[in-house]
Amino acid sequence: MSKPVIIEAAINGGTTKEKNPNTPITAEEIAADALACLEAGASIIHAHCNPGSGTGEEVAQRYLDAFRLIWAERPGALVYPTLNFNREEKFGHLETLAREGLRVGLLDPGSMNLIGKVQDGVTSGGTVYDNTFDTIRDVLAMHVRLGLGPSLAMYEPGFMRTSMIYWKSGKMPKGAMAKFYLSVETGLTGTPFGLPVTRKALDAYVELTEGMDIPWAVSAVGGDIGRSDLLPYALEIGGHVHLGLEFYGGDRKPSNVELVREAAEVVAASGRPLASHDDAVAILGLP
Repeated sequence: MSKPVIIEAAINGGTTKEKNPNTPITAEEIAADALACLEAGASIIHAHCNPGSGTGEEVAQRYLDAFRLIWAERPGALVYPTLNFNREEKFGHLETLAREGLRVGLLDPGSMNLIGKVQDGVTSGGTVYDNTFDTIRDVLAMHVRLGLGPSLAMYEPGFMRTSMIYWKSGKMPKGAMAKFYLSVETGLTGTPFGLPVTRKALDAYVELTEGMDIPWAVSAVGGDIGRSDLLPYALEIGGHVHLGLEFYGGDRKPSNVELVREAAEVVAASGRPLASHDDAVAILGLP
């Protein structure tokens, strides 16, 4: 039987209702949207709380306001947060969430210029998104201690190479999944990063994972991966898919459920089945 496909839906991120009125913001909206996406075929949900900064306990409680509603309907559902935007407590909320039933954590294993824009034909902006090698080591150790599978976001190829070091040394936590964040020319805020949304770029990432037995998913930051030519190719070579309004940048204003359903149709056409909750747990190898 063909390997089931995980659809991960990143349902909000920094996307505002002004940009897309379908974006869930409140805990109730996040829970309702997440449950609808799970019903439509997603098996992992990623969400941001609002506001996304505060003490570790404050941020954890904001997530729990939504996650408890989801878990009440779907016990054990694979739903996970982003980092705390309070630099002093980036990952402090994971402790509380893990005690409440969280199974998937997160780490972007590297540093990069992420927030910027183009002015007068050149890039500008002074914000660097940084996760030092020491931070990466400590956060992965936290995942082992808490029994969380790290969701690894690959914004740049160097992030993948760092992850390979942990894999080869036997120190990558169980349950890891790599997401290849390919970027259109406008990226998240107006400037590109990493590799473009092409087959060659995806092949380069897949080559970097050679010998590493963890699942990977393709994503198109600023694009529309579900309607791209890249998704059928990614499914053909064994990948999964990451989509949702966090990164969507097409010329429509879809809902997350629409995006999940469209991807599910592409999966069906590929001949691979959709991953259920239990399939996703098994594919990830969650502790």
